Amino acid sequence: MKVGTDGVLLGAWVDVAGAERILDVGTGTGLIALMLAQRGSARIDAVEIDGAAAQQAQENIEQSPWADRVQVYPTALQSYAAHCSDRYDVVVSNPPFFENDLPAANTARTLARHNDRLSPRDLVQSATRLLSEQGRLAVIYPVDTAHQVLQIAADYGLTCRRQLAIKPKAHLPVKRIALELCRDAKLEPETTLVIEEPARHVYTPEFIALIKDFYLKY
Repeated sequence: MKVGTDGVLLGAWVDVAGAERILDVGTGTGLIALMLAQRGSARIDAVEIDGAAAQQAQENIEQSPWADRVQVYPTALQSYAAHCSDRYDVVVSNPPFFENDLPAANTARTLARHNDRLSPRDLVQSATRLLSEQGRLAVIYPVDTAHQVLQIAADYGLTCRRQLAIKPKAHLPVKRIALELCRDAKLEPETTLVIEEPARHVYTPEFIALIKDFYLKY
């Protein structure tokens, strides 16, 4: 669970304009937190329930140029939200989403991939508590779950401001949806991103334009 396309896309897509405090939920090895540190001057907190992943995230951050602005907390979001008095301009998460699949054999991999410990409702509820008045929550989910998240968000006074439908290839159905949710949002037109050209590992210009700042080959 080192570097995945979902995390890279979300880290490149989320709107961090004007953000002074950002929370990365389920940071894993610190991918999104480090991406967002590169995109602005915000202070970034990152929570991670798996101790080994949190330790690796801390090591990665310490070896980066942004160690003074990123802090890792080895805890569950629900516990963090219950005790945290800070408010965030952006809460971002590439959350676990496998609900009915067989659990992975490795416990850490199971925590990273399955939503038993962080359901969509848990995430939205905790994020709403932590957001500033103008704050925004950015997540990425499979299509069916993303539609559920939109319904859950409404229960907590959040509406969709931006939405990105992600296709692996042009002829294939949408596989993921990235959402940006906030209070009293005016929905911008939905956009669609195709990752690959028909040929395998040949990426579309739109995908490259979004992620090029984070890949040495571009």
